[in-house]
Amino acid sequence: MTTGDAPARRRIALTGISSRAWEHPADRGALVALRELRGFDDVVKSFFGMWNERGFRLSYLAAGIRVDHRQYPALHQRYAEAATALDVPELPELYVTQSPWLSAEAIGLEKPFIVLSSACVQQLDDDELRCLLGHELGHVGSGHAVYKTILAILTRWTANLSWLPVGAIALRAIMAAMMEWWRKAELSADRAGLLAGQDPAAALRLLMKLAGGGDLSQVDTTAFLEQAAEYEGGGDLRDSLHKIRMTAWNTHPAPVARAAQLRQWIDSGAYGRVLAGDYPRRSADGDARISEEIKAAADEYREAFERSTDPLVGLLRRVGDGAGDLGTWVGGAAGRARSWMDAANEAAERTRRGDPGGAPGGR
Repeated sequence: MTTGDAPARRRIALTGISSRAWEHPADRGALVALRELRGFDDVVKSFFGMWNERGFRLSYLAAGIRVDHRQYPALHQRYAEAATALDVPELPELYVTQSPWLSAEAIGLEKPFIVLSSACVQQLDDDELRCLLGHELGHVGSGHAVYKTILAILTRWTANLSWLPVGAIALRAIMAAMMEWWRKAELSADRAGLLAGQDPAAALRLLMKLAGGGDLSQVDTTAFLEQAAEYEGGGDLRDSLHKIRMTAWNTHPAPVARAAQLRQWIDSGAYGRVLAGDYPRRSADGDARISEEIKAAADEYREAFERSTDPLVGLLRRVGDGAGDLGTWVGGAAGRARSWMDAANEAAERTRRGDPGGAPGGR
C-alpha cells in the first residue's frame, strides 16, 4: 500500500445516502421485494445459526489481524474515509488475513464484518483500497450477506441431494437464478466502491489488478477496455454459448465485463448525479414500491438486450423482432411477480386481522 506525497483529494460525504443509489435495478428489485416479506430476515438468520456466525468471527479473530488505529493504521484511515463518503454510521470490524490473492468479502448477518487478504494491502494503492473497501461496505449496506447465505445453504443442499434427480434439478434452477442476482449485486457493490473513492480511474485500476495482478506498469487502460468490448460483442455464436457456460454458475462477472458496466454507469450520468446530491435517502427507504422497482429491473434487462453487441442476442433481435418479444415477456413476468407479491401481502394482512377468508366468489 502506497501513500505518496500527493495532497489528499476532497471527497463528497453523501449524507443519508440509501443503498438504492448504487444498486443495479435487477439487484434493487429483488432486495425491495424480499424486504417486504415480513419475517423473512428472521428465517434466514435462523438458517445462519447452523453456520455459527460467532464461530466465523472467532476464526478470524484467532488467525487474522483486526484493523484499527494501532494495527494497519493507514488501512484503517482509508477504511474510515470510504465509510465517511458513504455515510456509514458504524464501521464493521475489518480483518486482514494472509493470502497471495487479491480478495475481500463481507460476512455475517447480525453483526457483519469485512475480511481483506494481505495481497490487497501490499498491491493496492490508497485510492484503489478506498474503492475495494467501499465495495464491501456496499455489500453490507445493501444487506447482501443475507441472500448470499441462502446461496451458500442451497449449494450445500444441492451437493447433499445430488442423488435425487428431481430435487437437485429444482435446487439448481433456484441457484442459477440466485447466481444471476448475485452477479448483479457485484455490479451494485462496484458502484458503491466508486462512490466511496470518487475516483473512476482508481476503480478501473482495481478491476485491472483483479484481472492481471498488482503490477500495472505494462498494462494499458485503453487496451483493457478494448478487451471488454471484444468480450461483450466479439466472435460468433460459439463464443456466445461459451460465455453462457462460463458465467452461468459464477457469482462474479468477469473483471472486463465489470469494467465495461461501471464505465457505462459513469457515462450514463448516474454517477455524476449522485455526487451532485441527486440520490435516494435512507429516510425514504420505507416508501420504495415493489412495482416500481420490478418495472425498473424489467426496463434494465430490456435496454441491455437492445444495446447488446453479443452475436446470439443480435440473432434473437433479428428473428421475429426479438427485442420487442423480450420486452413483452419481461414486462409480463414483472407483472406476474408484482401480482404474486401483492396477493402474498394481502393474505398476510388478513391473517394478522384474524380473517382467513377473502372476498367470496374469487379464485
